[in-house]
Amino acid sequence: MRFATRVVLVQLATVVTVVAVCVLVFVLLGVQQLRAEAETSALSIARTIAVDPQVRGEVADISADPGTPRGSELRGGDLQRLATAVTARTGTLFVVITDDHGIRLAHPDPALLGQQVSTDFRDVLAGKEVVTWQEGTLGVSARAKVPIWPPDADGVRPADGSPVGEVSVGFEPSSVFDDLPALIGAVAAAAGAGILLAALAGLIVRRRWERLTLGLQPEELVALVQNQAAVLDGVGDGVVALDGAGTVRLCNEAARRMLQLTDPGGRTLEGLGVPPAVAAAAREGTAGDGIVVGERVLYVDAQPVRHGGEELGTVLIVRDRTDVVALSERLDTVRSMTGALRVQRHEFANRLHVAAGLLDAGRHGEAREFLGEQLSRGPVDYPVEGIDRIGDTLLHALIGAHALEAGERGVRVSVDPDSLLLAPLVEVEDVAAVLGNLVGNAVRAAVHGDEPRHVQIGCFGDGHDLVLTVADSGPGVAADADLFAPARPGASDVDRVHGLGVGLPLSRELARRHGGDVWLIDPGGSAGRGAVFGARLHGVLGDAPEESSDRRDPTA
Repeated sequence: MRFATRVVLVQLATVVTVVAVCVLVFVLLGVQQLRAEAETSALSIARTIAVDPQVRGEVADISADPGTPRGSELRGGDLQRLATAVTARTGTLFVVITDDHGIRLAHPDPALLGQQVSTDFRDVLAGKEVVTWQEGTLGVSARAKVPIWPPDADGVRPADGSPVGEVSVGFEPSSVFDDLPALIGAVAAAAGAGILLAALAGLIVRRRWERLTLGLQPEELVALVQNQAAVLDGVGDGVVALDGAGTVRLCNEAARRMLQLTDPGGRTLEGLGVPPAVAAAAREGTAGDGIVVGERVLYVDAQPVRHGGEELGTVLIVRDRTDVVALSERLDTVRSMTGALRVQRHEFANRLHVAAGLLDAGRHGEAREFLGEQLSRGPVDYPVEGIDRIGDTLLHALIGAHALEAGERGVRVSVDPDSLLLAPLVEVEDVAAVLGNLVGNAVRAAVHGDEPRHVQIGCFGDGHDLVLTVADSGPGVAADADLFAPARPGASDVDRVHGLGVGLPLSRELARRHGGDVWLIDPGGSAGRGAVFGARLHGVLGDAPEESSDRRDPTA
């Protein structure tokens, strides 16, 4: 049996039990009330008869006679006629009048007149009123017994007299409880209506329960929660579940960390202040890549959730692509260096062909002179003015590779005349990523500028810190532009190459990992002068070599 059905049955059984107890109590209270009403009516009638002056006078006269009255004399007496009239008028079972010895002076059965009553009358003749249920010659009845006091001059009870008789009035049970069937019927009808309403409410609750739980039982819900916790806490991706109104119903720790959320439950994404691109992806059920949140580059994918043809909401999958993008930047740098090396290899092969041609032609002297010239020139030169101011071979090759690519786009790359770097690099990857991104942005900006198009790189050593500056001849950037924010919808290409994308936020994160930073030095914008960016990378340089004697000697 399904849990919802068991709940409904338990609820219905509880309601039936409560209603049954209430009906029983109500019926008992009704019976008690009917008994009390019958006793009160009997007492009121008996009191009325007992204070009647005629009754008091005749009973006092009969009680004063030492003899016992005969029944034949009492049958046509005033007391018998009065009792019969009261019985007919009030619907009582009997009205009995006795003297001070309990001899019946009036009774519904004339044959019993002149005989002593069958029930105890001593308490009444002692001056007490008695209300009780007793069984007499006419059966069980609710009866009230009231003493009859002798009359005085004022017609009221004397202060020191004794009762001269009693009046007993009784109602038979059938007349007392004649309203009980109607009462029980009304109570039963109300109880049945209550049980019916409880059953309908139980069915409605059951249907609502199964609708809310999608037909799952508690055991299945427990297993589902356990599996959900295991899955959500066991994966590195962030998961955010939204209901149909866009309210966050579930958010695992990875999503909180990546989206920088605090207590997201029960709030909308807009209310949590997530980037507009994330909110748009959740709202439209699309995917978004390259979304920068803080120092992270995220990929967001929104998928609608349906069950039984009903839209339940949206699940947002968030993946941290910071390391992937950083690796991509480094791979681009390696690719540039590989291209530069391929150009060097090609140029070196051409020089060897020249030397081999001179040797084959027997021009040994010219071949020796050519090889000597190449030996003095060293490796193939990069088309970068002032590159000899940079002593590190890897940085030398990195700038040269970017210069070769920039030359293909009509941009000249040079090294700032004030640059001087003697110490070698010890952290090549992050330096290559940051410098490659800044130079790539500068080249793209220069392409949009006027002739002559150029990019100037400054490299400076500050202890073990590397300080870089990159200037371009592009159109510059707006003074109010947030260069390290994610790309805005509708941003122009010129804006994007200056940092409204992924590269600059990522470069800043890489620099800050080493205790450094990336910032805008000058937004530029004047004729022939573009933006200037600066970067400091902490602890990426080794110890600088000691200067040779030629460098120490000013005359050298």
